Amino acid sequence: MLLLFEAASAKPGADSIPSYTQFVDPYIGTGFHGHVFMGANIPFGAVQLGPVNLSEGWDWCSGYHYSDSTIIGFSHTHLSGTGIGDLGDILLMPATGEVFTGKGSIKNLASGNTSLFSHKEETARPGYYSVRLQRYNIEAALTASARVGFHRYTFPASESAHIEIDLVQGIGWDKPVDTYIKQLNDSTIAGYRFSKGWATDQRIYFTAVFSKPFQRLTLYKNNTPEAGTVLMGDSAKAVAHFSTKAGETIQVKVGISPVSMDNAMANIQAEIPGWDFEGVRMAANAAWNQELSKVAIETSNADSKRIFYTALYHTMIAPSVFNDSNGDYYGTDKQVHPHAAFTNLTTFSLWDIYRAAAPLFTVLHNEKVSDVINSMLAIYQQQGRLPVWHLMGNETNTMPGNSAIEIVADAYGKGIKGFDTALAYEAVKQTAMLDLRGLNYVKKYGYIPADSMVESVAMGLEYAIADACIAQMAKHMGRQDDYLYFSKRGAYYKNYFDSTTGFVRGRVAENKWREPFSPFVSRHMKDDFSEGNAWQYTWLVPQDVEGLLQMLGGEKKFVAKLDSLFTQKGGMGKEASADITGLIGQYAHGNEPGHHIAYLYMFAGQPWKTADKIRYILDSLYSTKPDGICGNEDVGQMSAWYIWSALGLYPVNPANGVYVFGSPIVNEASIRLAGHQPFHVLVKNNSPLNKYIQRVSLNEKRLNRSFLLHEEIMNGGELLIEMGPRPSTTWGTAMDSRPYSQRK
Repeated sequence: MLLLFEAASAKPGADSIPSYTQFVDPYIGTGFHGHVFMGANIPFGAVQLGPVNLSEGWDWCSGYHYSDSTIIGFSHTHLSGTGIGDLGDILLMPATGEVFTGKGSIKNLASGNTSLFSHKEETARPGYYSVRLQRYNIEAALTASARVGFHRYTFPASESAHIEIDLVQGIGWDKPVDTYIKQLNDSTIAGYRFSKGWATDQRIYFTAVFSKPFQRLTLYKNNTPEAGTVLMGDSAKAVAHFSTKAGETIQVKVGISPVSMDNAMANIQAEIPGWDFEGVRMAANAAWNQELSKVAIETSNADSKRIFYTALYHTMIAPSVFNDSNGDYYGTDKQVHPHAAFTNLTTFSLWDIYRAAAPLFTVLHNEKVSDVINSMLAIYQQQGRLPVWHLMGNETNTMPGNSAIEIVADAYGKGIKGFDTALAYEAVKQTAMLDLRGLNYVKKYGYIPADSMVESVAMGLEYAIADACIAQMAKHMGRQDDYLYFSKRGAYYKNYFDSTTGFVRGRVAENKWREPFSPFVSRHMKDDFSEGNAWQYTWLVPQDVEGLLQMLGGEKKFVAKLDSLFTQKGGMGKEASADITGLIGQYAHGNEPGHHIAYLYMFAGQPWKTADKIRYILDSLYSTKPDGICGNEDVGQMSAWYIWSALGLYPVNPANGVYVFGSPIVNEASIRLAGHQPFHVLVKNNSPLNKYIQRVSLNEKRLNRSFLLHEEIMNGGELLIEMGPRPSTTWGTAMDSRPYSQRK
């Protein structure tokens, strides 16, 4: 069965496509708080095979941080850019000498199997990772297909070479609750790892095939050797023993499955039946190149090109495949669903990605959007509501709002086919009408009382965005009563606004606000906002910018307050979230709720101010260094902002098909569209000084408005943007040229 997300089938010899992988630097974002995945995978693959450091903590949510110099092994699943650690399943570690089944400690590495490494002896490219383990003088090389991790270990001469298979080690919150290993023959083992962490009931099955028979296989429970060929419990490990010559390689193929050990083996047979490591590496590179080539850009700055293609790479690590080569997957209902007609996906960081990464997906991966929606609708049918933050068949309920609604509504509004639109509407409405997570208060009072739950304002504002999206779906489906009802709810953001202070804030009763109040202070998981403060959240109204403008006192006051956001100085307090980073005044680019804010000047007819802010963010808050992402990557959202903004556009309302102009840094871009002629962007007179749009033409016709429609991109054609060193006095300033919030 050919599945849409199986990009690894791309042919290694696809020489007609230029090499775009050469511009990707996987180290970008591995420093500071970027938390990105480091290792080998293919676009949207189930396997993310990469190193795990000995160190633990918030900056090791992906298992790897650039500051570290230790490796405890190579695991097959990782998150990328999240603020919570999990996964790290099925960890392999090659070694020589005495067998240690523990990892030791920072103070005493010799008490475990941990090895030091140097970045100078490390190589990272899309679909490939290698490093020399200094302690053992072993070169570890990794590549992958969609569901199979492929290891190649080059050993020194040793009578005590061995490879450990660890089912105990996880990342972050992840802890095993049930593990199983069985030796099938002299070169194959199989098993499973069930664990509890952020995903409270994660299940992963595996089969590992070695290129060389073991001299023997030793099983361990609680680091104690156990006799026999089968072991179960909460701490199963195995060590495969070998004798090696100098330079001898031992390869291991590890298939993973959410369903069974047999399916894990079938995934190996379907995806990597042979032992051609270089062929698989080349196929992985070709798969990445195929996807990266969807946007061909030219810039005057080599660093900008590296940042752009690395950002594009980061947007395609997730959502990740969560089924087998035969279509089987494990549902939220804890049941196996066989032979699904769509590619089931997981790792839905929806609060983050609905803003820019999901709209980007509708352009670059339009033919795959139905898989995203069908996966969400299956989750709805299995758990009674759309996902909030879904991970490996588990609802984590992480972050405010019901952000899947925006993604479903956007797909419907853009006319994307391949899913049941009646079921989609049922799902968004039912999800919004439940009594969970403060929705009972929304329905009863029109706001969430601040003394009823934490993050009440953040939750309420996110619900209002989702409700406005439902209203638009209802309108186009002819459901007038629902349109009126959800339009009213979409305006409930006004119920959190205190006109005496000029900010949204926690409301405890009809005419009573939570005290004390400061628009600067943020108390993580203790106050009315989620990873932010009132200065940042007051602008979270992308569904009704026109209403927000009036609520803040009209155009002049709106612009003055927006100006102040970028200049205000004030401490956020000792309890502020570490996620609030990338600060310009009180604007926090390192966290998602503010990502649309710099574009709001366009709604007030002052495009030059958007240009100033966008260029500054592009130039100062992204770089080619390991700390080149100023906050959590958040599964593609930080990178999606860069991609849109570099191209000169941004989806302020993420579900109305309107892309607002900003200030492009590319000189030229060609977007390859599925089944259509490319969409070509040509930017004339572009430079660091020439950052202001003067004129725009679409297919040789003057475009006086300061926004572009989704269908105008998807129809293909040419967009000409002319830049200059001074703001235009006419382009984008007139009332009828400005972007709008609601789909017309």
